Amino acid sequence: MTSASRQFGTDEPVNGNRPPSPVKTGLESNESGSESSPEIAVVGSLESTRHRQSCLSYHDLQKASREVQPHPELPQKLPTGYQRVRIEDDESFHAPELTSLLRMAIDIRHRYFNSSLKCDGAVIEDEKDPFRGPVPGKSSHVFEMVNGVVTCWETPDRSKPPLPVRTVQQFYQDLDILCDIVADGPTKSFCYKRLQILDARFLMHVTLNQRIESEAQKLVPHRDFYNVRKVDNHVHHSACMNQKHLLRFIKRKLREDGNLPCTERDGQILTLREVFNSLNLTEYDLNIDALDMHAHQDSFHRFDKFNLKYNPIGETRLREIFLKTDNRIKGRFLAEITQEVFSDLEANKYQFAEYRLSIYGRSMKEWNKLAAWVYDNKLYHANVRWMIQIPRLYSVYKSAGIVQRFQEVIDNIFLPLFHVSIDPSYDIKLHNFLKLVASFDTVDDESQREPVLNAKLPLPEDWDLPINPPYSMWSYYIFANLQALNHIRKARGFNTFSYRPHAGEAGDVDHLAVAFMTAESIAHGVMLRKSPVLQYLFYLTQIGISLSPLSNNMLFVPYDKNPFPRLFSRGLKVTISTDDPLMIHFTKEPLLEEYSVATQVWKLSSVDMCEIACTSVQISGFPDRCKSHWLGPSYRLVGADSNDIKSTNVPDVRVAFRREMFEAELSIVYGTDAVKRGETMDPRIWNPMFPF
Repeated sequence: MTSASRQFGTDEPVNGNRPPSPVKTGLESNESGSESSPEIAVVGSLESTRHRQSCLSYHDLQKASREVQPHPELPQKLPTGYQRVRIEDDESFHAPELTSLLRMAIDIRHRYFNSSLKCDGAVIEDEKDPFRGPVPGKSSHVFEMVNGVVTCWETPDRSKPPLPVRTVQQFYQDLDILCDIVADGPTKSFCYKRLQILDARFLMHVTLNQRIESEAQKLVPHRDFYNVRKVDNHVHHSACMNQKHLLRFIKRKLREDGNLPCTERDGQILTLREVFNSLNLTEYDLNIDALDMHAHQDSFHRFDKFNLKYNPIGETRLREIFLKTDNRIKGRFLAEITQEVFSDLEANKYQFAEYRLSIYGRSMKEWNKLAAWVYDNKLYHANVRWMIQIPRLYSVYKSAGIVQRFQEVIDNIFLPLFHVSIDPSYDIKLHNFLKLVASFDTVDDESQREPVLNAKLPLPEDWDLPINPPYSMWSYYIFANLQALNHIRKARGFNTFSYRPHAGEAGDVDHLAVAFMTAESIAHGVMLRKSPVLQYLFYLTQIGISLSPLSNNMLFVPYDKNPFPRLFSRGLKVTISTDDPLMIHFTKEPLLEEYSVATQVWKLSSVDMCEIACTSVQISGFPDRCKSHWLGPSYRLVGADSNDIKSTNVPDVRVAFRREMFEAELSIVYGTDAVKRGETMDPRIWNPMFPF
């Protein structure tokens, strides 16, 4: 039997000791008086204990909200109750064999994140000068590269067993099981139904409680969308400025530093002015159209053409001079424009960014050069953390004769990190630079064809093929080596790193299955729209997803087909990022540009925007003390207790609703009794960034 009712709860009962009773509404029947519609009356009931004590009418709520007089600096206790649709059903209608498959999938993720050390972000003791301080001594750790994964011991005698890491064979066995679950027809239907219900319940929540949430925001002094903290979780450093900024910078450098030797061609050293003379260009000739770095219609589904937009005026020489860290002038121009971008962030005050720098794996000296560039140019700022992106370009290096085997790429990426973590004097600049690094990423064109996925793929030392290893292989070896690296760094009291890859921008949904197993959060994820099972699993595990709608619109998904609004309404932990402001955006505040377009197209409310901004902080690599300051000291608690509206501008009503829906879905997957007894796996165990 099913029924639906509308309820409102407060902290204190208003009818004495009389128990609350459901309020009859038009939701219980349609116009003909028949039973409630299937969109509403489908799933089991789970009523939040925070809001079940009493019932008030909507008129009473509005009256109560108007009567609350805010303190000049701190508002009085805000109304935390809200109207809800209660949906009742017998749990026997839910197929246990389907929920058991979902539990199995979550358990697969648990196998990797249970042994993974919690990542604490880029922890900086002194924000004004993070490079100041004594250099720690050498530890007793020893390590050895075995089958592409570093094995480490605490002492040279290797008396204690090393950190257990699942082997590549176990990884592919787990991936096969997960992909079978994702492809299972009945499971697809079940997950699609659950997602549709989450959609409908959010729409109903907004319909019933929009004014309640708006009133709560009005009672909070000083805070609004413009001055809540928001993090650009996904932005590539070489494209972090807009075209106008880069154009003005190039003109200024041509005017002020035209005689600076900056590149070499055919054995001859050329000044900046000579480079432009060879292109038959003067400062006066330069304009936005000549720069030609904005992505247009011809880049749709053409990742290769999009990458060419990194070349100013179509010239790789200018890219090397202005947008590279390793060149004849040691990345001076890129460092200067980076400082200008930092100044813009500081002026905005409430915007933060995680810029991605590239490590290619062509040479072990890459880390030394990149760290020296950051260290020597003092490229640190309280509003910025760095991420390391690893382009999947093995096939390019192989064809150029730079490397012979995939193992060489892994060695070049990870061995310097293990050396400097054990003995910081190995490279003091690299040791200091790693304080600013929050996460690792892997990037490239996901739409490219890949080898068949299975456990029989060659090991890295045997991979001398001219083709690129598959996405899953890259992800496994990056994730597994980060686990081992974090083990040493955690023991030494250093900051640790998370794995936050590009996944689901294009290509096969198997990439998202790999990310589900290994990633703390992902960039893009638009391919979740094609897999209801993975989408529901991402919801149940609350994996962060940083989408870039304007970037997707240029490359793979038209704006009106972007899944962001649906993912958001269903309760997935989604946020908005810029990706490549140089190719896409027009203003000095590209992140606000993203929010502005999304708000207008998808009709987002102020509550929606503040919730999205709050999520961007939660899934970022900034340390706990920053998040506590930006979101409130209780941000790691559960439900509305975790929310500080004075900091987030997100009403408790919205947070409580999200938690109630999440608990309802957990009760369906694990059973209501198991949820009440606390027998489900706490998501905070296998997702350190779990926000509830």
